[in-house]
Amino acid sequence: MSTLTDYNLLEDQTRECPFAYFQAIRKEQPVFFMKELGAYYVSRYEDLRYVKKHPELFSNDVFVLANNNPMERNVAERYKAENGWKRVSTLQRTDPPVHTKYRALINQSFTVKRVRGMTDYVETVVNDLIDGFIDKGQCDFVWEYAIPLPCTVIADQLGVPREQIWRLKEWSDAMLAPGSGFLDEAAAIESAKLVVEAQQFFAEVMAERRKEPKEDIITDLVQARVVDEPGDPERPLDMYELQDLLDQLLTGGNETTTNAIGSAMMLLLQRPGLMETLRDDEKALRNFIEESLRYETPVLHLQRVATQDTELGGVKIPKGARLALGYASANRDEEVFEDGENFDPMRKKAGAHLAFGSGPHHCPGAPLARQEMFSTFTILLNRLENIRPQDPNERFAHVPNAFLRGLAHLNIEFDVRNRERYLPGASAF
Repeated sequence: MSTLTDYNLLEDQTRECPFAYFQAIRKEQPVFFMKELGAYYVSRYEDLRYVKKHPELFSNDVFVLANNNPMERNVAERYKAENGWKRVSTLQRTDPPVHTKYRALINQSFTVKRVRGMTDYVETVVNDLIDGFIDKGQCDFVWEYAIPLPCTVIADQLGVPREQIWRLKEWSDAMLAPGSGFLDEAAAIESAKLVVEAQQFFAEVMAERRKEPKEDIITDLVQARVVDEPGDPERPLDMYELQDLLDQLLTGGNETTTNAIGSAMMLLLQRPGLMETLRDDEKALRNFIEESLRYETPVLHLQRVATQDTELGGVKIPKGARLALGYASANRDEEVFEDGENFDPMRKKAGAHLAFGSGPHHCPGAPLARQEMFSTFTILLNRLENIRPQDPNERFAHVPNAFLRGLAHLNIEFDVRNRERYLPGASAF
């Protein structure tokens, strides 16, 4: 039997398939100090939900309160502070009530009602991308579809011209890079330069939106007003707040959706008989999407910090210690998901997964991500058939990253089932 010391999440073999490690943690030591992350790994569903429900004990303000701070993140933050706008805490690194103040602004942009109204638009983008490769009979699904779909959608919302979506992708990657666990100081500075470039671009877009508002999220933000304390007057967001919100919207709006779409296609390729079932059954397709999010969770973990000496799962947690909330592990917890290590597209209550988090920090973009996934497979399965890997021995290799899980490439072949554009107006809700 393996022991926890046999694994290291930053080593290639474990990083590529970390699930045996997570399963061992759940069984042997559910709250486990993972040396390679310098954090207590929270592996079980109920423990994770407990942490999420108690921000007074486990804060999101990791970079301020935690005892240690990775070198590469310090370097990147220092460069941004000197050359652009330093990061402040808005959504991701705050707790209620501060978090609530900013979250209210974003919620308006991602309501189910608003996303339902975007169905035709999302379906148009999906068809545009399929049109770009359908005549070739093959494509790199990650780079020709899974990346450009959410990038195009978020670009349209953030005022980035579509011809610049690949630069937007570079900006997003740079914003996420310091947390990857695979940067040195030089690479951290190069990433910070790209972030500052993005900040300068968005500063210009925001100035334009103040003069000429449009129907997009960036206009919503520059027109937004917040109240800091009860009784205070309303005020506009300052540039630091705006840049931090845009950073989170950009990264959250494309990277995790790209990973989710790529992983779902991988799961289909591994089970080709499932394609026909999903093509003819919208309910089954919705459940497949939820099960794919559970089974191949796009975000392996996110961090919290203990605000005081406390205890979790029988383990003492000192004040200032980091915790890694293992979403990918919790989503396979056998106490919640029967036979959780197996993929079951017909699983009951598959939507109980934590792929989008839970509680106050539940991902605000979840409705849009679900619509993009639902439109993707509704239209792909109508227009393509016999979808298969180009290489029968495809390894499905992932991008090296300590906290995100996404395929590096996914080369597929297919036969054309319907060359015409397919716009069924099919809402995910």
